[in-house]
Amino acid sequence: MRRGSPAAGAFAAALLIARAAGAGEPAAPEAGDPVACVPVARWAVPAAGTASAVAGETVLGLAAGARVVLLGETHESAEHHRWQLQVLAALHARRPDLVIALEMFPRRVQAALDRWVAGETDEATFLTEADWRRVWSFNPSLYLPIFHFARMNRVPMAAVNVERSLTGAVAERGFAAVPAEEREGVDEPAPAADGYLDLLFDSWREHLPPGEAASPGRDDERFRRFVEAQLTWDRAMALGIRDALARHPQALVVGLMGSGHVADGFGVPWQLKALGLEPPVSLLPWDADADCARLVAGHADAVFGVDPPPRPPAPPRVRLGVTLEAAPAGVRIATVAEDSVAAAAKLRVGDVIVEAGGTKVATPGQLAEAIARQAPGSWLPIRVERGWRTLTRVAKFPPATAG
Repeated sequence: MRRGSPAAGAFAAALLIARAAGAGEPAAPEAGDPVACVPVARWAVPAAGTASAVAGETVLGLAAGARVVLLGETHESAEHHRWQLQVLAALHARRPDLVIALEMFPRRVQAALDRWVAGETDEATFLTEADWRRVWSFNPSLYLPIFHFARMNRVPMAAVNVERSLTGAVAERGFAAVPAEEREGVDEPAPAADGYLDLLFDSWREHLPPGEAASPGRDDERFRRFVEAQLTWDRAMALGIRDALARHPQALVVGLMGSGHVADGFGVPWQLKALGLEPPVSLLPWDADADCARLVAGHADAVFGVDPPPRPPAPPRVRLGVTLEAAPAGVRIATVAEDSVAAAAKLRVGDVIVEAGGTKVATPGQLAEAIARQAPGSWLPIRVERGWRTLTRVAKFPPATAG
C-alpha cells in the first residue's frame, strides 16, 4: 500500500494547509441532490469511505514535481480519457519535458509512435503501423485526442507493454514455463501483496463458468497462473516506464493505463517500488455513481470527480461455440456445441485452428481475441488443419436482435 510513501505524505501535508486556508472545499449540495463522496469537477484525497477536498493547484503542483505520474482509466470511458487529456495539458504547462507512457502499445510498435509524434504519418497510417486493431481494439476515437496532443506538442509517446501472447502464455503455462527468450525482457515480477491477491481472486472467480464460482480456492493452479499473468503485465509496464526514464532522464513520465494497474498502490506502483524507483504519484478518475465504500486511504494520491454520460448498451457478445485445448501448431477443438456458429460452419472435434481472420492462432487466448473483435452479423474465415488437409471454414455470427 502507498500509505507510507513520500508522495502520499506530501499530499497529506498539503491537504492540511489547503483546508486550513479554506481552499478547494466543495460547495454544499442543494436540497434533494445526491451526496457524492467525491464531488464532480473537484480533486480529493481518499479516506475511509469518503475523501477530503484538495485544491487542484496542490495536486498538479505536487504531480509536476514527481518523476512518474500514473493516470488510471476505464478503457471504454470517453470521460476518463477527456480527464486524462486535461491532466496531461496541465502537467505539460508545468513540465514541458514530458513523456506519455502507454499501456495500449507493445514495445515492438515504438517506431510507429515515433513517426507519428514527428509528424511523418497521417492518422490512418499511424493506426495501421501501430497495429491498433490487433493490439488494443478499443475504438481509437477514445484515444486520438491524446495522440494528437502528443503530436501537436512533440511529446514523446512510449510503448511500454508487451504482446498479449506473452501474458496469455503465462496464464496457460505459468511464468517459469515460458522460456526466457520469449519473455520480451520481462524478469520475474515481485510477488503480489495480500490485498492485491484479494482483488485478483474476486476478479478471477467472477469469470469462472456458471456453477463453479463457489468451489475453487486460492490454491487452484488456474488462479496461480492468472495472478502470474497479471503480475507479468504490471512488471512489463513498470520496466517500460523505467526504460522511458532512462531515455529521458529530465522528463516527467506520465503513464496511461487501466485503473486496476494503479489503484491501492498495487500493480504497477508495486513493481516500480520493487525496481528501486521512487513512488509514482497515482491519480484516478472517480465516477459520480461509484460506490464510496471502495474509497480507502491509499486508494490513490488523489481522485477527480467525473460524471460520464450514460453508456449505450453494450453489443451482444458473439460466440463460436467450442471448447479448446493446446496443440503444437494451433489450438485443437475439443467440443462443438449443437446449433452453434461452429457447428454451422462445419467445424469438427479434432480440427486444429491455425488462423482466424488472416491472423495466426497459437493459443486459445488469441482465438478468443479474434472472436471478440467480431460484430454481430459478421463473418470470420477460419483455417483449420484436419488430418493431412488444410481447410477454410467461415463462421457466420448471427445479427444482433432488437429489444
